[in-house]
Amino acid sequence: MMKIFGWVIAVLVFIGVGLYSTTVFAYHSSKELFNFPVPKHAELIEENTNCKTYEWSHASEEHGIPVAYELVLKVNGWEKGESEGSSVYYIKGNHQIDVISNTDLLTLRKIK
Repeated sequence: MMKIFGWVIAVLVFIGVGLYSTTVFAYHSSKELFNFPVPKHAELIEENTNCKTYEWSHASEEHGIPVAYELVLKVNGWEKGESEGSSVYYIKGNHQIDVISNTDLLTLRKIK
């Protein structure tokens, strides 16, 4: 019985570590956006001084950004602020980023 319990615990730990590492390492920090995490698999399609737009298949206007991305933002110190439609503000200290999630498009706007 103890042997089975040990194996179950080992498998659960292995799965947990795998999920954690794939979630955390799927994003990189953007220096231009106050080190805001950006999905590594998102393709930059438009950029100006205060805004970057990415093509990203996980973005959705109906459902917003994935829960895993919200978790990464929270772990990196970004707090969810006001939201209106597909736009959600994230705040960290004096910095604010507007995250706009449309179908297959993710727009990140530097507010302050």
